[in-house]
Amino acid sequence: MVLLMGSFGTGKTTLGLQFLMEGLNEGEHCIFISLEEDKDSVVKNAASFGWDLKKPITKKELGLFKLEPSDAKTTINRIKSELPKFVKSFGAKRVVIDSVSLLNMMFSDESERRSNLFNLCQLLRTTGATSILTAEVKDENPRSSRDGLAEYTADGVLLLQSDENRDSGEVQLTVRVLKMRRTTHSRRVKPYSITDDGIVVHAGAEIF
Repeated sequence: MVLLMGSFGTGKTTLGLQFLMEGLNEGEHCIFISLEEDKDSVVKNAASFGWDLKKPITKKELGLFKLEPSDAKTTINRIKSELPKFVKSFGAKRVVIDSVSLLNMMFSDESERRSNLFNLCQLLRTTGATSILTAEVKDENPRSSRDGLAEYTADGVLLLQSDENRDSGEVQLTVRVLKMRRTTHSRRVKPYSITDDGIVVHAGAEIF
């Protein structure tokens, strides 16, 4: 399970969809759960990158669902009672939840937020699917999720950032791996671009 953190406009949803498209191209069944955008908006956003979600949805290769974070209790209950069984019966190998920050905002009590997030992660692990959760970052600390909890429950954490060069004013998107359990990984910051074909990481380049 990997947490994808970043501020708005850094491409979290895009990378989540791209992750699912790679799975679909490999013949895997996938699930996308949105707590922000409605289904039509997700489909249109994907189409802007040339990714057709309608066909795999029709063929029941992709499950696309919208949950309402405004009704947090009902949403949490649905996740607890339906998600693990559905993921397994659907045969999903990849799951994206966009985003856990919205869900956690509905709970004022920190212990309740912590408990619900921990339970969600445990439920996802029982499915055997590879999961990505997206989360917003704090304005005052862009290396921490908004609730400061999600990064501790995930096995891996990717941080997407928008950095501005003070001298030139040029903005550069960068990605770094903050955490990845049970594997050796680079800690170097790398630039990436959001192109017409999705996100492209420039592994051989250096940031300014």
